[in-house]
Amino acid sequence: MSVSHFVKGLFYTALLAAPLSAQAEDILRLAVGAPSNWDTSIPEIGQRAGIFAKHGLKLEILYTQGGGETMQAVISGSIDIGIAAGTQAVMGAFAKGAPVRILAAGTTGAGDLYWYVPANSPIRSFNDTNAKTAAYSTTGASTHIALLALIKHFGTTTKPVASGASAATLTATMTGQVDVGWASPPFGLKELQDGKIRLIARGNDAPSMVDQTVRVHIVNANVLKQKHDVIQRFMDAYRESYEFLYSDPRGVKIFSEYSKVPEALAIEIRDKFMPKDVESPDRVSGLTQIMADAIVFKQLSAPLTQEQLADLIQIPPKH
Repeated sequence: MSVSHFVKGLFYTALLAAPLSAQAEDILRLAVGAPSNWDTSIPEIGQRAGIFAKHGLKLEILYTQGGGETMQAVISGSIDIGIAAGTQAVMGAFAKGAPVRILAAGTTGAGDLYWYVPANSPIRSFNDTNAKTAAYSTTGASTHIALLALIKHFGTTTKPVASGASAATLTATMTGQVDVGWASPPFGLKELQDGKIRLIARGNDAPSMVDQTVRVHIVNANVLKQKHDVIQRFMDAYRESYEFLYSDPRGVKIFSEYSKVPEALAIEIRDKFMPKDVESPDRVSGLTQIMADAIVFKQLSAPLTQEQLADLIQIPPKH
C-alpha cells in the first residue's frame, strides 16, 4: 500500500469514528435581550457547559437592546428563537398575523426589574414621578409593560421613555437625560451598594405583575414547522440547562465568568431576585390578566380566543 493510500485510509477511519454531534450539529440563531442577566443567560450557560452540544446543537447568539428588538428579529425570519420578549407584545404581534409563537415561559413576575434615581435626585418614591421621565428598554419589552403597570398602579403622570439597554440607561439617567432609570441584576447592584443610585420601585410593586409571565421565549412560526425536531432538542437542552444553573454549583460559576460578577453576587441575584420557580419554562401564567392589561395598554384590541392561545403557545413536551 502506498503512503498516500495509507494516509487516506487513516483520514476516512478517523472521520467515521468522529462523534455524531461533531459531524451533525444543527445551528440555531438566537436573539437575546439584556446580555449578562440571570434570566437571559440560560442558553449561554448551557452552551458553555456543553449541554446544547450534547443535544446536537450549536447556538449563534446575537444580543439586542431589549424584548421589542428581539421580537422583530424573530418575526423578520433573520433569527430562529428570541429569548425574553415581552408577553403582551408577543400576543399583540400574533393577533396581527405575525409569524411568531411562544416556545417557553421566560420569567413570571417582575421582581427582577427595578427603577432607580441618582443619589442626589429629589425623587424619593415612584409617587414623586408625576411629569417626570422614566426609562424602559424597548417598546413592547417587559420593562415597558412593567413601567406602564407601575404608572397605572401609582396613578402618576410619568412619561415613559425608551432608553435601550441597562448601560445606556445608566448613562442617560446620571446625565439627566431621563429622571428615572431601569435595570435588572446584575446591572446596577454595585452602584446601589456604593450609594450612587437609589431604588424607588420594583416591577412587582404593581400587584398585577406578580403572577404574570412577563417574558417569554419565542420562535419563528416557519422555523417551528420546518425544524420541529431541532426545536424539540433545543427545549430538551434548555430545560437541562435551567436545572443545571439552579442545582449544580458549576452553573453559578459559569454565570459568574460570563457576566463578570463575583460568585457571591451571582448567588444573591439567584436567591433574592430570580428564584427557580419564576424561571420555569413550562407554564405561561396569568393569561387572563396579561390579556386584560394588553387591551388597556393597546397591545390587543380584544382577548385572544382559546383556539388562538393554543396556536400561539406551543411549548414542546418534556422528554
